[in-house]
Amino acid sequence: MEHDMSRGSPTRLILLFLLPLIGGNLFQQFYSMVDTIIVGRFLGVKALAAVGSTAGVTFFVLGFMVGLTAGFSAIISQKFGAKDDRSMKKAVAMSILTAGFASVVVSVFAVLLCKPLLLLLNTPYDIIEDAASYLTILFVGIVATIYYNLLASILRALGDSKSPLYFLLIASILNILGDLIAVLLLGMGVEGVALATVVSQSVSALLCLLYIVKRYPSLHLSRSDWSLEWPMIGNLLRIGIPSALQLSVCALGVMFVQAFINKMGSETVGAFSVGIRIEQLATLPLGTLGVAMITFAAQNFGAGRLDRVRQGTRSAIMLVVLFSAIALPLLLAFGDDLARLFIDRNNIPVIEKVQLYLNLTSPFYVPLGMIFVLRSACQGMGSGVIPMLSSMQELLFRVLVALTLPTYLGYRGICLASPIAWVAAAVLLIFAYRMQIQKLGLLLGVKQ
Repeated sequence: MEHDMSRGSPTRLILLFLLPLIGGNLFQQFYSMVDTIIVGRFLGVKALAAVGSTAGVTFFVLGFMVGLTAGFSAIISQKFGAKDDRSMKKAVAMSILTAGFASVVVSVFAVLLCKPLLLLLNTPYDIIEDAASYLTILFVGIVATIYYNLLASILRALGDSKSPLYFLLIASILNILGDLIAVLLLGMGVEGVALATVVSQSVSALLCLLYIVKRYPSLHLSRSDWSLEWPMIGNLLRIGIPSALQLSVCALGVMFVQAFINKMGSETVGAFSVGIRIEQLATLPLGTLGVAMITFAAQNFGAGRLDRVRQGTRSAIMLVVLFSAIALPLLLAFGDDLARLFIDRNNIPVIEKVQLYLNLTSPFYVPLGMIFVLRSACQGMGSGVIPMLSSMQELLFRVLVALTLPTYLGYRGICLASPIAWVAAAVLLIFAYRMQIQKLGLLLGVKQ
């Protein structure tokens, strides 16, 4: 169902849009955790480390494509907010064509380069073959993954955050069943886990497409909508490419840190991977706020309501503080219990490293949440450069910390790379967001 977010209470609209997203992402994290639990429990610590060691490379490649589609959805939201149906349909059609071309090109290069990247990241010799096999299957299936994300982004661009939840639930259930069948019944190892992910994403993408065709007449495209319109493609890429590079630049920082972690052995790689899994679950509402803000900011910017963009951003930051205040004491008190879901409870050294990671990173969730909110607000208002610059600053500080602190603090130094990078990027975004608001206010004649 289409939902106009340019009218009504910003806080209420964001919360209503947010709740289905949180539910869907919780379930997504749940099945991601099930992946990890199945690998850790039934395939062992080395297999767990193999899958965990691919996080940076996966983020780098898939993050680029997800960022591209997120940028496309910002343009679609702006056209929807401006009530420009003709341009909205053209934007949808050009997004589908552009994403298809990009996914094929990226898939080919990703498959060819996955093992060299793993070698570059100092992936331990005893896990590199499993890691390469896992990545190869994921990257062959990029097309399905990207089209699911694109179609879900199109629905969210129109204010519908509930329908993508249903398809995500279906994908999650299929993924869990696929994991169990592939690992326990077919004995496929980490390759089976990757294959289950690709198959579940393919089914979900197909169902999402059928739903749009049936339930959204406003998205029924005519033959003229499919004719190439280079100005529209250029407009999509103007936001999409910086958005894609933003996530890929963030991924480079993650990969750089991963290279240092990989030198510390398989057990440390496993502990770090589990810590990140738990962190992803704890910070899920923060990332989801960012997704909500893209749609909210884009629709209101398209409608010429810059005042509502500011109101929504303030409301989202208040929610960041609330969610962070809830997560911090829970992780400090129960982080080791969560670690035991993934790791044999007798493996005390690994569990302690997981808890240490959480102790050092969880106090910094507020600046992380501000990054999600402010980047998305800027992107929704049509800026791809500001989010990309903040990502570059985040990369810079990750690299600086990884090159210096581990020498003095060891594993603790690596754990501090993300928090320090979050603070640096958040400070930049605060100033950049205010400057963009002021600039757009002058252009639109809005009193500041």
